[in-house]
Amino acid sequence: MPNDRILVVDDEETIREIVCSTLDLAHFQTRAAANGVEALAILESGDEFDLVLSDLMMAEMDGIALLEHAKERYPDMPIVMVTAVHDIGVALQALRNGAYDYLLKPFEREQLLATVRRALENRRLKRENDAYRTNLETLVAARTQQWKTALSDVKKSYDMTLEALGDALDLKDAETEHHSRRVTAFTIAIAKKMGLPKEEIEVIARGAFLHDIGKMAIPDDILHKPGKLTDDEMAVMKEHCYLGYKIISRIPFLAEAAEIVYAHQERYDGTGYPRRLKGEEIPLGARIFAVADTLDAMRSKRDYRDAQTIQAARKEIELWSGRQFDPQIVKVFLEMPDNIWEDLRNDINEQSPSFPKV
Repeated sequence: MPNDRILVVDDEETIREIVCSTLDLAHFQTRAAANGVEALAILESGDEFDLVLSDLMMAEMDGIALLEHAKERYPDMPIVMVTAVHDIGVALQALRNGAYDYLLKPFEREQLLATVRRALENRRLKRENDAYRTNLETLVAARTQQWKTALSDVKKSYDMTLEALGDALDLKDAETEHHSRRVTAFTIAIAKKMGLPKEEIEVIARGAFLHDIGKMAIPDDILHKPGKLTDDEMAVMKEHCYLGYKIISRIPFLAEAAEIVYAHQERYDGTGYPRRLKGEEIPLGARIFAVADTLDAMRSKRDYRDAQTIQAARKEIELWSGRQFDPQIVKVFLEMPDNIWEDLRNDINEQSPSFPKV
């Protein structure tokens, strides 16, 4: 049975009593106010109502003024206006100001009850909709958090996979550990300077980090040979690009990175290996890697020479622009200050072995 609370506002006592009596008999709870000022005072006292039924024409604060004040402070509470003025313009003004509906005096009992019930049902449906929307927003927020957590777990899994592959290569060739991490850090720095999206840089970084993974399949007597390789041995060594591609291309999240591994020994002028790709046929990540790899090679000490200076490396890379290297990437590299590379080398040497973060 209904137990909704209704505030009845009318400056005619007889009308107030009739309306309240009618609603009381229909099991609604009512309270009466003689004008808009009294009605606002009742509302502001903290007494809660499900509906306001107000006369339009009243001497002390009319129904329109009451409507405006009430809708501003209690926007979810429906208000039904009652008027004896048979002017549709007045009724439309009330509706524009936020009234749910209007009744014309004199009205029948059933007309009053039907209008009140529609207004209360509309309020109930709005509340249910608000609750549903709130619950939906909460559910979406919870699902979003679950997705973020899952994505974080996936990324951790990716990093663990990369580090596991890196560890496996380190066991095969200990000299690759710092080189792979340094060249990855250099590659990331150049890619960032080029303004590439984070997602693309992540793919390029994976390819740079795993560029030598194919060496795991190269026989130790060739991989660790101290002297110069024979032509046959060099042919076997060159297979590491394709072998690396085969190793990681089967891992879904490394499929794009595998293309960089496959092409990391190609040259911009088409004289590289294994497929003699030329220019933009070479994946962008492999073209960036080529500059980073040469920089690290020249800055690293070898048995047959000392480490060379940054300035020497810059001159060599500039000299081979358009032949070994993509001229646009060389241009970006040359615009970067020298201290970046030494800072990155020092950071890599001081950190525990791990995949450099983008």
